[in-house]
Amino acid sequence: MKIERNFEPNEMVKEITGKEFRESGMLWYINQQLHLFGMAITWNPDTDEIKPALVKFRGFDIKNNDEGYKKVSNYLKDNIADIEVECDWMDFI
Repeated sequence: MKIERNFEPNEMVKEITGKEFRESGMLWYINQQLHLFGMAITWNPDTDEIKPALVKFRGFDIKNNDEGYKKVSNYLKDNIADIEVECDWMDFI
């Protein structure tokens, strides 16, 4: 999944939609860590709203983990060149 990363000069933060965050696999990835603390970030597809929540469950089933790893891998594959350039952000100032 390619996310357009067209930063304006001197722009350091660019918002993305909740849908983009979820489809990139990052919502799953971050929630893996948050589950340890009984928390998660939720996404409402009707409003595209993202917000934190408390949860009773921990972890994901094998199907969701497999899908999550594939989404994150595809996100990296599609965006790695831009991410690498952004690591040298001081060169742009």
